[in-house]
Amino acid sequence: MNSDPLTTKTIHGHTGTGVAPDAGAVAPRPAEANEPAAGERAAKTPARSTGKKDQPYFDPVAYGNGPDDSVEATEADENAAITHHTATIGGEKIAYTATVGHLVTVDPSSSKPDAKMFYVAFTKDGAKEEERPLTFFYNGGPGSSSVFVLLGSFGPRRIKTAMPSFTPPAPYEMEDNPDSLLDKSDLIFINPVGTGYSAAIAPNKNRDFWGVDQDADSIKQFIKRYLTKNNRWNSPKFLFGESYGTARSCVLAYRLHEDGVDLNGITLQSSILDYRQAGNPVGALPTAAADAWYHKKLGVHPTPTNLLNFMEEVAEFARTDYLNALRKFPQTDDEVVEKLAEYTGIDKVTLLAWSLDIAAYDSRGNSLFLTTLLKSKGESLGSYDGRVTAVSTGIAGKIDPNSGGNDPTMTAVSGVYTAMWNSYLNEQLKFTSTSSFTDLNDQAFINWDFKHTDPTGEEKGVDAKGNVVLYTAGDLAAVMALNVDLKVLAANGMYDFVTPFYQTILDLQQMPLIDKTVRQNLSATFYPSGHMVYLDGGSRTQLKADLAKMYSEATSNHEAMSRIITLQKITADKAGKALSPENAQ
Repeated sequence: MNSDPLTTKTIHGHTGTGVAPDAGAVAPRPAEANEPAAGERAAKTPARSTGKKDQPYFDPVAYGNGPDDSVEATEADENAAITHHTATIGGEKIAYTATVGHLVTVDPSSSKPDAKMFYVAFTKDGAKEEERPLTFFYNGGPGSSSVFVLLGSFGPRRIKTAMPSFTPPAPYEMEDNPDSLLDKSDLIFINPVGTGYSAAIAPNKNRDFWGVDQDADSIKQFIKRYLTKNNRWNSPKFLFGESYGTARSCVLAYRLHEDGVDLNGITLQSSILDYRQAGNPVGALPTAAADAWYHKKLGVHPTPTNLLNFMEEVAEFARTDYLNALRKFPQTDDEVVEKLAEYTGIDKVTLLAWSLDIAAYDSRGNSLFLTTLLKSKGESLGSYDGRVTAVSTGIAGKIDPNSGGNDPTMTAVSGVYTAMWNSYLNEQLKFTSTSSFTDLNDQAFINWDFKHTDPTGEEKGVDAKGNVVLYTAGDLAAVMALNVDLKVLAANGMYDFVTPFYQTILDLQQMPLIDKTVRQNLSATFYPSGHMVYLDGGSRTQLKADLAKMYSEATSNHEAMSRIITLQKITADKAGKALSPENAQ
C-alpha cells in the first residue's frame, strides 16, 4: 500500500491504472461528437412472444416511501407478473422469461418477515443452474431505484435516447438491445427498501433499512431469498452497482462472503469508494480536461487526437506539478498555472481566483468549472456527463448525488425514462399497481446512516473533525483477499464529474490490498461517456465486450476449481483426523 494516494503510478493504456497492469481489457474507441444516438443500430421491433401463456398481475398494496412507512404483514406476499419473450443477441436467439414482483426478506435473527422488495428478473429458459450465471443490478443514490440501469444498460430492451443531446418529448421509443448481457447471464434488478415498490413490513419501518450496513444486509437477504426460491445456489454470481451502488457492492460482497456466498465477479460502474476524496481537485482534473477537449476549449496546441493518451498526460501532471501547486498556494509557479489553463480552458486570472481548485463550488452550490467553461455561450455543462449542455439559469451545474436535480445530463433523459418505464412495466411486463413508483427517494438520502466499520481496521469512518465519512475500498480489499478468485471490473466514464475516473484509480491503488497476485483480478476500463456509461451507444457496446471477457474469465477458471477441490479435501482430512481414535479425548 502506498502511503501517499496522490503519488501513485499513472494509468497505463485503457486498463489502467497501475491497479492491475496486466489485466487488460479491450480499449474503447475514441469519442466522436457526431456519434449515432444510443439506439440507432438496434432493431425497432418490440420483443417477440414465445407463445407461452403470460400471467399478468395487479398489485393493490400501497407502498409508502416515507421514513416511517411500511406494509402490513398480511400484505407480505411474493406474487409476480410473468411474461415470455425472445431476443436475438450476438446472433443467438434466446427465449427468456421476465418476472416482475416481490420477494419477502426476513430478519436473520428472528426469521420473521421484515421487508417486501420489488424486483425485475430476466432469465433464460431451459438453462442449467450451475452453468448459468446470475447478475444482481442496482443503482445508487442512496435512494435510487434500479430503473435507470434496467432501461439504459444491459437488459433485453432499452430506451432510445439522443444522448448527448436532449431527448425530445413523447412519443418515445424502446428497442431490442443488441448489447444486452442476457446472452451471458440472467439479470435481476433490485429496488432497495423505499424505492420502486419496495417497503418495510410492519412493525419495521423504511428508515430501519436506510444506512450503509442496514442496506447491505437487506440486499444480502434478498439475494439469499432469490437463490432459495429459484434453486440457484449453485449458479455463478455477479454484482453490478452504479455510483453509490459501487460502495454498496463492496460492503455487500464482504457480508455475502461472511454468510458463505462467494461471488465470481463484481462490476463497479462510476465508483465512489472513499467519500473523503469527494471534490479532490487532483482526481477531478483529468475529467475537466476531457470536458475542455470535447468542447474544443483546450489551450494545448496541436489539439490531442487521442483522448485516452491525453488523459494519461493530464493524470501525470495532476499528481505531480498540480498537486505541488495546490500545496504551495498562494505561492505560484507561472509555468504550472499556464499549463493548468491550457488543460482546462480556464484563463489564469480565473484559476487564481479559484485558488487553482478546479473542483470548487460557489456559495450556491454550483460547480465553478462546469458553469464557467461555456459561460460565453450562456451554457453550463452536465456534471454527470460533461458532453451535455443546458442553458445556464443558475440551477444547472449543481451536483446532487441523489436526484441529479436539474443537472443537464439528467434533464436530457428524465422524460424518456419516466414515460417508457411506465409503458414497459404495464404493457409489456404486465405488472400494474395503484401505488406511485418511486424512482428517486430524496427522503432516503436525507435520512441515510453513513456510519460503517471498515473490516480491514483502517479506521477511516470519520474525518479529522469527527464527521462520518464513508470508506468502502477496505471492504473490497478484504473480500478480494478472502475470495482470491473474485474478479472486479471498474468501469468509468471520462466525462463524469460526479465520480471522476482518475479519483477511482487513486482510491483503488490506495486500498489496503498488498498481494500482487490478487490485484491481478482487478482491472479498470475507461469510456468516452459519462456517469451512466451505457447511455453512449459506442461505450455501451464496448463495456458489454469488456463484461463478456470478465464473465468468461470468472466462470472458466480451472485453476480456481482445482483450488476449491483441494481446500475441500484438506477440510475433509482435518475433520477425519479430529474424529480418529488417537485424537479422541
